[in-house]
Amino acid sequence: MLTLGFIGTGNMGSALAAAAAKKESNRLLLANRTRAKAEKLAAGIGGEVTDNAGAAGGDYLFLGVKPQMLPDVATELREVLARQNRQTVVVSMAAVTSISRLKELLGSDIPVIRIMPNTPVAVGEGIILYCRSEEVTEEMEKRLLEAMSAAGRFVPIEERLMDAGACISGCGPAFADLFIEALADGGVACGLPRSLALELAAATLSGSAKLMLETGKHPAQLKDEVCSPGGTTIQGVRALEKGGLRSAVMEAVIAAFHK
Repeated sequence: MLTLGFIGTGNMGSALAAAAAKKESNRLLLANRTRAKAEKLAAGIGGEVTDNAGAAGGDYLFLGVKPQMLPDVATELREVLARQNRQTVVVSMAAVTSISRLKELLGSDIPVIRIMPNTPVAVGEGIILYCRSEEVTEEMEKRLLEAMSAAGRFVPIEERLMDAGACISGCGPAFADLFIEALADGGVACGLPRSLALELAAATLSGSAKLMLETGKHPAQLKDEVCSPGGTTIQGVRALEKGGLRSAVMEAVIAAFHK
């Protein structure tokens, strides 16, 4: 049995904890600044409500606090982590907070895994980018991936590329949602009921993504396979190109990265 502690039960912390709860061999320790939020989550997924020090007593400690709150939380945790017998692996999802900064706050010998999850972890289809400090052994990494397998796909990445990757996987759901909404709006303009248009748009994006991932085909090839000579789809593609879809999407990612 693995014991997983969670400090911060906001949207992302709760989604990851819920994924962990799907594996019966995981024991959950839930802590939040507002205790009632942790209690509500525990009532829904199971787990034990505790304080920050209690959550730090597990095999893995997930930090789901905002970067500006991290120094204060780390001050409390540093002593707790230093005096306990077991070696707890800290798993941080604090944005733009490097491994070196986390170790500076928590202790230089603390094993740290930095993750950047996205919102689809709530339905088990997330992308979780991660990198690890040198103190994290392959066994520690393997046990974490097994414990959190219900969250989605874990993708190892060099830390220097973490922010760029997060602009696709982290910001991307919002960009995809805009496209789904626009696709559905087009359907409504053509007479489809709103609910049906949204269902068709969302399912089409989901299926198209799965087709690319499972076949390994380049999206340009898949696009070409749909576009018959002189057909309807190529006319739609022409309209998207005229509207600058590709350039707009690229600029969105770059703007997010610079921010």
